[in-house]
Amino acid sequence: MNPPLTASALRRQFLGLLLHGLKVVWPILALLIATMVALGLLVARLEGWSLFDGVYFAFVSGLTIGYGDLAPKGGLARALAITIGFTGILLVGLIAAVGVHALQSIAQAQRNR
Repeated sequence: MNPPLTASALRRQFLGLLLHGLKVVWPILALLIATMVALGLLVARLEGWSLFDGVYFAFVSGLTIGYGDLAPKGGLARALAITIGFTGILLVGLIAAVGVHALQSIAQAQRNR
């Protein structure tokens, strides 16, 4: 029976599997990020914000942080903010799923040792 891996070896293995998984889903991640940026820019235009504020709003809202310092007032901008929120949920969920898969792969490999 092989000895268990050290903590640093497990971290390296996890990071490698995580990066591999992110490479696999990168087209989807890129599409979600581009969608969030585009929607943020559109909200900024509708609300009269700077472009930076629009992108900032998109990621703060999409990642469910929601500081509340920027809030759209118009109906269309609010509808787009909801879309940004759902897009952010998909983005975070996809990244979490890749991380969980990497952890499961390591755990399975450890059980098979």
